Amino acid sequence: MTDGDRPALRRRLRAARRAVAAVERPSAAAAIDAALRSLGLPRPHTRISAYRPMDGEIDPAIVLRRASALGCDIHYPVITSLRSRRMRFATEGDAGDGVTPVLRSGHWLDLVLVPLVGFDARGNRLGMGGGFYDRHFAFLRNRSAWRRPLLIGLAFELQRVPQLHDAAHDVPLWGIVTERGIYGRAAAHARGTAGGRGR
Repeated sequence: MTDGDRPALRRRLRAARRAVAAVERPSAAAAIDAALRSLGLPRPHTRISAYRPMDGEIDPAIVLRRASALGCDIHYPVITSLRSRRMRFATEGDAGDGVTPVLRSGHWLDLVLVPLVGFDARGNRLGMGGGFYDRHFAFLRNRSAWRRPLLIGLAFELQRVPQLHDAAHDVPLWGIVTERGIYGRAAAHARGTAGGRGR
């Protein structure tokens, strides 16, 4: 797939994502939470980031409820500059209206649950096109060994495509979890620890 194909692919996948019936969404979210649990994620008392779902995205609420019970600190991305595509992260309590949030860098997080429009089995992500996640986590491309934070995309299986062109600025995800499987580097981890849930 060329970069020129991305707008059309985004439109198609966003429409497919929105078309998932409301009655099917809770079971898909529960299956994704079970897959994350099989990966041992999130770990107790760690710092994680999630997102507030929009435009048909899978809702991470069930994962966040479990994370809260495990004593995790939950953060959300906050856009600090649209022009330069910059964002930081604020704790759940600080992200509300009327509160000046304490903004932190993603370096500080242990796990980031990432929304996406499309993905391939290698861990490449197609986002909305703004580049906020790729820009913020660009430091992960320069590491010889994968360290925190782990970036994991949450998606419906129907958002998987055969292959995405990985541009120089793209930051591959450690894994993608759908209601049917685990992909990317996380798949190998799942096979080693849980008997082969990944594909």
